[in-house]
Amino acid sequence: MNKEDIRFFKLYLSRTNADKDRKDVHLFDYIKKSGEKYNEEKIFSQLYKTSDKNSFYRLKHRLTEDLNTSIYLHHFEKDDVIHIFFLLSLAKFYITKNKFDVAMHFLQKAEKKALKIENFELLDLIYTDFIRLSSEIVSINPEVYLTKRKQNSEKSLKLRQIDDVLSIVTYKLKITQNFSASENPIFKVLEKTVDEVSNDEELKNSSTLRFKIYDAVSRILLQRHDYTTLEVYLLKTYQQFNEACLFTKSNHHIKLQMLTYLVNTLFKNKKHKESLEYAAKLKDAMEQFNSLLYDKFMFFYYNSLVINYSVINTDKAIEVLEEMKHNEKIRTTPYYEVFVYLNLGIQWFDKKDYRKAISNLNKLYVHGGYKNTDDTFKFKVSIAELMMRFELKDFDFLEYRIDQLKKDYADLFDNPEHAREKEFVEIILQLMVVEDIEKDKKLFQRINNFMKQNNDRNADDTEMINYNNWLQGKLKNQ
Repeated sequence: MNKEDIRFFKLYLSRTNADKDRKDVHLFDYIKKSGEKYNEEKIFSQLYKTSDKNSFYRLKHRLTEDLNTSIYLHHFEKDDVIHIFFLLSLAKFYITKNKFDVAMHFLQKAEKKALKIENFELLDLIYTDFIRLSSEIVSINPEVYLTKRKQNSEKSLKLRQIDDVLSIVTYKLKITQNFSASENPIFKVLEKTVDEVSNDEELKNSSTLRFKIYDAVSRILLQRHDYTTLEVYLLKTYQQFNEACLFTKSNHHIKLQMLTYLVNTLFKNKKHKESLEYAAKLKDAMEQFNSLLYDKFMFFYYNSLVINYSVINTDKAIEVLEEMKHNEKIRTTPYYEVFVYLNLGIQWFDKKDYRKAISNLNKLYVHGGYKNTDDTFKFKVSIAELMMRFELKDFDFLEYRIDQLKKDYADLFDNPEHAREKEFVEIILQLMVVEDIEKDKKLFQRINNFMKQNNDRNADDTEMINYNNWLQGKLKNQ
């Protein structure tokens, strides 16, 4: 809750009793201030002089209900979808009171707003209520709303096809953190769905469809690592959406998402200055509508700074990551903390402070969110650790970790998709026992073959630390 929410809640509580010495207010203030250090026994003993907790539990229940009601009253007009639910609730209430004309008034308002934002799911509910109400009000022709509901259902079904596939795509991208070795077959389904829906003449001018197609096309190009095309597409689409005034408060998250994609795409295309310029635009947009979505996109803004500064200013990247590490809102999301510890490890590796690099990787390993990440991601992290251990010349432990790695990820080692990782680990094993690489002609040739065979790959997308760059450094140091 922000300060405005808290102030409104206090006013809501005082509507019936303005007494300052209220148990529910004391409990609320204690919970807000204590955070993770909340101690139920402590606050219970402060509020009640008895061992019976029934009154305390009733107080907590009432406080929760009052809090949720306050939040709803404070925000229902600020969000279009919530406001439509509010209008629907009023309509249903007046139907129970046999005030059918009043109910119809609120249904008409709800329909108008739902049409404006193209919320087909809510329109289905609204049309259903109109049909039911037609038995009470002669002026309502049920055939009109039956036709509307049928047409709406057809549109909704077509758009839901994209939503369903996108939900799977989003999940796959999140758990693999883009370190997937091959294209996921779900993208072929997505591509086919986009083609089918985008050719529907009836839906072509729908802003909802335009947004969904943008999202789907962006994800397809992202999975293909076609950042050149993605950059052109995003810049053109963002300009078109701005010129058509498609961005509103109700779809503000899409504008912020597009800016985030632009930041990341420009970074991939090594346009760091332009990427940071769009990061600034992202921050400005996050502050629109009274910072409505600031917290939701805060991590992505930080990420835009980290990825660019990791290339042009390592110290600045570490500074941003340390700031993220101590940000309470970021710490509440395990995935974000995984990102922070991983990138701190990589940045310290780049600065050749290998002990700090390992220290951050160890914190990553024990983090609760790490166990839920994809096995491919964990595999790549473990290989990055091998590189750090090698630099520390901790060869006994390194040999143990390689044996452990081969056991833990036996399936991945046997998978042809990970032949590069398997070969790289074997090269590390040989490097451990060779003093002069150039004198070992077989190893020297093996390293050169490894680098040549994979030189056309975009290693930044698939490797935590670029294998070729690291091996090149080993050759130069001979």
